[in-house]
Amino acid sequence: MVILNGLQSVFSIMLMIGTGYFLTKKGWFGEKDSRLFSRLVVNISLPCLAFSNMLSIFDREMLETAGMGLFVPIVTMLIGYGISIAVARLLNVPERRRGLFQSMFALSNTIFIGLPVNMALFGEKSVPYVLMYYAANTMIFWTIGVYGIRKKRSEGGRKVSFLETFSKLLSPPLISFLFSLMLVLMEIQPPKFILDTAQYMGNLTTPLSMLFIGMVIHSMDLKKFHFNLETNILLAGRFIISPLLVWIISLPFGMMPLMRNVFIMEAAMPAMTQTAIVAQAYDADVEYTTWIVGISTLISLIFIPLHRVFLEFI
Repeated sequence: MVILNGLQSVFSIMLMIGTGYFLTKKGWFGEKDSRLFSRLVVNISLPCLAFSNMLSIFDREMLETAGMGLFVPIVTMLIGYGISIAVARLLNVPERRRGLFQSMFALSNTIFIGLPVNMALFGEKSVPYVLMYYAANTMIFWTIGVYGIRKKRSEGGRKVSFLETFSKLLSPPLISFLFSLMLVLMEIQPPKFILDTAQYMGNLTTPLSMLFIGMVIHSMDLKKFHFNLETNILLAGRFIISPLLVWIISLPFGMMPLMRNVFIMEAAMPAMTQTAIVAQAYDADVEYTTWIVGISTLISLIFIPLHRVFLEFI
């Protein structure tokens, strides 16, 4: 029963993606709409979601005592990202999608799927640990991850330089995260109407992202995509290597079982839906990204119960 409840959020995600696909097929959405949705998510709803979640869940004492709650995810993701760089080179992944491969290998869907799955499996007491993992995931994605994606993008036949990329790394979601982190540490609580507005706008993130993915899937020629060595290794990184790294790295620190279990489940979530949004915004390989996001979400239906069973034996 617990496992079935954990799968409900994945079914919900697939239903929203299906809605985007169906409405695009009916002619409600087009290419301009997909670009509009990606801009709304990256520039408005996702920053509001980060702001609302950080200020609603965390306080200064929680952040100061987080310690291992941020150390283990950060180290795990950095090691995973390093592995993904080596693997991408060995597999000779095309440059236009190499940064996407690396990001989706090492980073997971911590909020859209991770939060509801963990709440279903472990209850509301898991939320602070989900947010800790989310904070690390967000920080690495909008710095190292986005840099890797932008670095491989061509502009007029040339690669984007490090300084040129670095100047654009302060994306709205990262700025929102850093600003809300500062407010929490300074114990400044914004007025209720601001938090309520951020929450309402942030709630748009999941449906807009899912509708966007449905739109892109409709525009794809799915016959072009198939499981190959690159895809299989990426999925192995997502569902096997990443959670295994969390478990191994957490062993010497004697973490609380609940924190460890939440982190393992978070590491085993599908690829980030925001990756598809960023691919669209930065003119990377959005079809490839959407294929991985969609297929990893489907495959998570198998791995979520398997990882839940695994947690009973460690």
